[in-house]
Amino acid sequence: MTEKEIDTQAEENTTQDLEQEQAQIIMTWFQHINEVVKAQFPEYEVDGQIGNNPIYGPMFAFTLKQEEKFTTCGFFLNEIMRNFQTNPNAGLWLSSFFVDLLRSPESHPLPNPPQTEDDAKELLDKHIVPYVATAVREEFPEQKIYVDLELHEEHGPVLEAGFVAVQEGNNTCALPLQYLMTLYLLNRDPAEPMIQAMYRLYEENNLGQA
Repeated sequence: MTEKEIDTQAEENTTQDLEQEQAQIIMTWFQHINEVVKAQFPEYEVDGQIGNNPIYGPMFAFTLKQEEKFTTCGFFLNEIMRNFQTNPNAGLWLSSFFVDLLRSPESHPLPNPPQTEDDAKELLDKHIVPYVATAVREEFPEQKIYVDLELHEEHGPVLEAGFVAVQEGNNTCALPLQYLMTLYLLNRDPAEPMIQAMYRLYEENNLGQA
């Protein structure tokens, strides 16, 4: 075996070790969160699954079942890790995403992903983007808000929002359409992160004191 072959073999072994280590971390977190969901909803059967998004990485989805009704909600591993490492009420944070869905009398399976680019465009143009724009405006009824689509050099198409009253400095927030779509497909509210970002702008610019 040549020196180059030895180096290649060593690199492959290192890569395999890293992949196994990452897989173990993902599984450990999955098992932990599965137990947290069971503890938060003891009256439900809980089933979980692991997925992976090519952009946003590992994802977990958990299904709560009671008799014939079931509700599924998904999460990004990175947001779970961030919350469980910094938020003392992480269990409540996690369970809050299920609460509104559970109030509804229907089952809530994960939405079917769009199968074509046209399907994806229609879902964004006719449902997700108008919904987020309306939700943001309703959250700040006393403010004039603009919402627009832009093309970001790194993130591609983004939905941008801002307060008309703020002309200078940090006056807009933007989220990739792909991220909003992914939230929707996880049975999550795609308006929530935009509203949170707008609240940060609101506070930074002292709009409540205007």
